[in-house]
Amino acid sequence: MTRLFNDPADFADEALAGFCDAHQNLVRQVPGGVVRRARPAAPRVAVLAGGGSGHYPAFAGIVGAGFATGAVVGNIFTSPSAQQAYSVAKAADSGAGVIFTYGNYAGDVLNFGMASERLAAEGIAVENVLVTDDIASAPVGEIEKRRGIAGDFIVFKVMGAAAEAGENLAEVVRLGRKANDNTRTIGTAFQGCTFPGADDRLFSLEKGTMALGLGIHGEPGLYDTTMPTAIELGRELVERVLVETPEGAGSRIAVLLNGLGSSKLEELFVLWRTVAPLLREAGYTLVAPEVGELVTSLDMAGVSLTITWLDDELEQLWVAAAETPGFRRGSVAAMSASAAENADVAIDDQLADSTEESRALAERCHAALAVVRSTLHDSESMLGDLDAIAGDGDHGRGMVRGIDAAYAGAAAAVERGAGAASTLAAAGDAWGDRAGGTSGVLWGAGLRALGETLGDTEQPSAETMAAAVNAFADRLLELGKAEPGDKTMMDAIVPFAEGLDDGIRNGFSFPDAWITAAAVAVRAAEDTAALRPKKGRARPLAEKSLGTPDPGATSFGLIVTALGRHLAESATQKDNS
Repeated sequence: MTRLFNDPADFADEALAGFCDAHQNLVRQVPGGVVRRARPAAPRVAVLAGGGSGHYPAFAGIVGAGFATGAVVGNIFTSPSAQQAYSVAKAADSGAGVIFTYGNYAGDVLNFGMASERLAAEGIAVENVLVTDDIASAPVGEIEKRRGIAGDFIVFKVMGAAAEAGENLAEVVRLGRKANDNTRTIGTAFQGCTFPGADDRLFSLEKGTMALGLGIHGEPGLYDTTMPTAIELGRELVERVLVETPEGAGSRIAVLLNGLGSSKLEELFVLWRTVAPLLREAGYTLVAPEVGELVTSLDMAGVSLTITWLDDELEQLWVAAAETPGFRRGSVAAMSASAAENADVAIDDQLADSTEESRALAERCHAALAVVRSTLHDSESMLGDLDAIAGDGDHGRGMVRGIDAAYAGAAAAVERGAGAASTLAAAGDAWGDRAGGTSGVLWGAGLRALGETLGDTEQPSAETMAAAVNAFADRLLELGKAEPGDKTMMDAIVPFAEGLDDGIRNGFSFPDAWITAAAVAVRAAEDTAALRPKKGRARPLAEKSLGTPDPGATSFGLIVTALGRHLAESATQKDNS
């Protein structure tokens, strides 16, 4: 387990700060992550790897000459926010464009996509390259749904070497996608990982078993099986990867035998003793193979096998020299640093004009966020345990980080005299920036949409409040692409919005309509236990998810229930005053 930490909530931030200090000759910390210490003398494509913390040396540890230009670093197992991605891109861009590259996870796709839109609006050329190497996460016919695991390392290396060689944006993208198309990975776990400060592992296995098909975020495997010998496991991994040999593949391959955090190098070498001969017997030449910890999962005990089928251009990039904190190959000539550092990104924080009525509503919004904050803190462990059954166990922590940031952001806005819309926008932006992950993006964008409907000048009616809730739901539907029945938070949000509309139309007071709709949302969240997930990280583990309600829908039900009580108490106090 993770033993050295201070406040568990600060673990990722403190680890990144320590890393940057230890490797200050190669990297420098910027808002949202790290970039190379040295800048190119001439414009060069910036390859920006991204993802959550807990995977070292991925992702910050591969920043350096011949590899990534920068890394966008989220909280543990949580996608970075759009603001983090934007900030790192601004710091890394040297005029030839930027490429975000990351594993195919919903939160990463949303956040990097939103950052890309913002960069493109400023005239910066930007592309995204997703990694989809995990053969256990979706069938051959649905490769686009597969998640990215240890194959990230090879794809990022190919792209970094191409950028180092001076290739243009389109060519680096082409080569990265080609490498991804030729990369396959299968993993297995012997024991789950433990978050800093957590008492228990995200998942545990029965003695004498292993989980096949794990992800790098602590997700349990697709199914459990009897623990094999090293020879038996080597055969299993090789057979499963080779079954998926790409059409027209050659006989030269890059190979990673990757440890996931607490499997000893000696164990990996014992396993390699079986893997390498089997691949050679199958007619392959192993090109610069790597055995070690390259894409980890905190302290998870487990291994993964990655193969990339090479052609001449991919092989040249795979074997090219690199110098990073976590990986070195060959000799890299010193890069010339430019004289100037990038300035911090300027942010326009001028407040919109507001009325006294809207400022009063902003104070009530801040009070409501305090209620949500208390509710989520009380429920953090329960939500994490629920999420760990078929996910990565970070939902409780992510929601707490989000609401803490939102509460502070709203407080600062109210202090400056902001109206309701500006206060909720500040809360939403802070939530999305600090929480990360899919739910962080959605809650942040939803709060902004809620505020936009309320405005900064009017005292809203019950009908306007209901319209604001519908704007919240519509924004989440638009961004998340999920619908009721997909086993997501939308299974509770849509019935809540519809129930609130019905209550207002039927003449209920706003608090009564809210409380009635909240009860509908709670029942809808409970009913998700019977559903199989169709979106998000729980989708590959659909069977494990059966019988357990969706964490996002559950947390939404808790929130609106607590707010209903708050509204009723406030109405009673107003009547008695």
